[in-house]
Amino acid sequence: MAAVAPVVSDLVDFLNASPTAFHAVDEAKRRLKAAGFTQLSEREEWSGLEPGRKYFFTRNHSTIVAFAIGAKYVAGNGFHIIGAHTDSPCLKLKPVSKVTKGGYLEVGVQTYGGGLWYTWFDRDLTVAGRVIIREKRDVGVSYAHKLVWVQEPILRIPTLAIHLDRTISSEGLKINNQNHLIPVLATSIKGISFDDEGKYWLILSFMWQNEMQKLVGENGSKGSTENKNMKHHPLLLQLIAKEANCEPDEICDFELQLCDTQPSAVAGAMKEFIFSGRLDNLCMSFCSLKALIDSTSTEHSLDHESGVRMVALFDHEEVGSDSAQGAGSPAMLDALSRITGSFNSSNSMVLTTVCSNIHNCYSVLHPTTVLHFFSHKLISNLVIENDKYFTFQLLEKAIQRSFLVSADMAHALHPNYMDKHEENHQPKMHGGLVIKHNANQRYATNAVTSFIFREIAERHQLPIQDFVVRNDIACGSTIGPILASGVGIRTVDIGAPQLSMHSIREMCAVDDISHSYEHFKAYFEEFTELDSKVKVDY
Repeated sequence: MAAVAPVVSDLVDFLNASPTAFHAVDEAKRRLKAAGFTQLSEREEWSGLEPGRKYFFTRNHSTIVAFAIGAKYVAGNGFHIIGAHTDSPCLKLKPVSKVTKGGYLEVGVQTYGGGLWYTWFDRDLTVAGRVIIREKRDVGVSYAHKLVWVQEPILRIPTLAIHLDRTISSEGLKINNQNHLIPVLATSIKGISFDDEGKYWLILSFMWQNEMQKLVGENGSKGSTENKNMKHHPLLLQLIAKEANCEPDEICDFELQLCDTQPSAVAGAMKEFIFSGRLDNLCMSFCSLKALIDSTSTEHSLDHESGVRMVALFDHEEVGSDSAQGAGSPAMLDALSRITGSFNSSNSMVLTTVCSNIHNCYSVLHPTTVLHFFSHKLISNLVIENDKYFTFQLLEKAIQRSFLVSADMAHALHPNYMDKHEENHQPKMHGGLVIKHNANQRYATNAVTSFIFREIAERHQLPIQDFVVRNDIACGSTIGPILASGVGIRTVDIGAPQLSMHSIREMCAVDDISHSYEHFKAYFEEFTELDSKVKVDY
């Protein structure tokens, strides 16, 4: 039995540190800082960027973009990007989560993404996410964003006994997402708890609510934090406050989700699999991040690089990417614009004005339309000394020299459902990364982009596979077509094969982790040289 590869162990550690998109970004941020990347703020100027240096920024603390600038980079050169996403299907707490019925304290949740919700039944669950905390300081009150993660199993969604559902064997499990996906927190009768020192710290939920209603009626304090916190069970708030190291009445708001307490693990009789939640898509997020870090780790890693190596990990892919931090936002174009502009400083003020106008149009126009309008109508006649092109025209050139690898997990052939795959396109475990194709542009791959990615694999004797969905099954999609159409960048859609996608517990092969990491690292190191030999629009 082969020893577990270090990259596989590292992935397991990354997964176990990342129960939510917020935690995944926090872990990525920690690793980037340890590797010498400098954090930037989107609220500040980026005038000090330097060739040969490495940077990153976060947006909403659920999206992160990291990049390393080649020592030979000049404005107008290309960006070599791997894009993935940090979110996964889950159950998120409702704004008013307090549910009390049948003698139970339950927590109201809403579905996020297209999860296999039946897999969430009878699992040992907990909550994790972020909270907004009110902090009193000498100069007044401030508000802090904190990540929380209750480590112990505190919730469970129990199934109905077969004796009370006699049709389940013949008709299958039928779930009503509103009525049946409500996790149990406690019984009402056990709502009194004591801390380790035996001190009373919580009263029964209904007693607390009644008392607070009396206080509100007497004092008229409808806007108080206590009144707001009546939206949630005091027991739950106490558990969250303990993790946040604050008092329950200091919690202003939160974004929390349910997550499994069972840790990720290398498993199988031959230790050839990874059993874990959130492989889609933290697996690709990790492999791309590690590839960027390791491809820029030595003193001279960027000496011969003329482009910018980048990883962009977006939130909200599972629900369409249409958010301020999703792939459908200007986040990618913002990054490319600011990096290009920082190396053409004489035009940075004009670029900032133009980009500001672009943002104003994004809400009503398609990004491609906006880019075309501002580049050709508004600023086509703006030039600077020595007939150099204005920065935005350099950005257009840079985009055409750039390349995006849209990395999202792929569907491995299932031995019990082999008819679900097209007979000539059946990705296998341990078979390497899968290039995804779709004639209707649900994937952004074309002959040129697939060739480039395949050529890198062949140079390093790495296995590569192809996937196309059956004609009688609807095809999923990724951030690839969104960014390809929105930014105008050449794109290939790929992913490592896995089973049980969107289950609370997924699985993939350890060899494919190594293949993915090595493939991504080679892409970062060799794309500039390979792309110079590819002639298409000439």
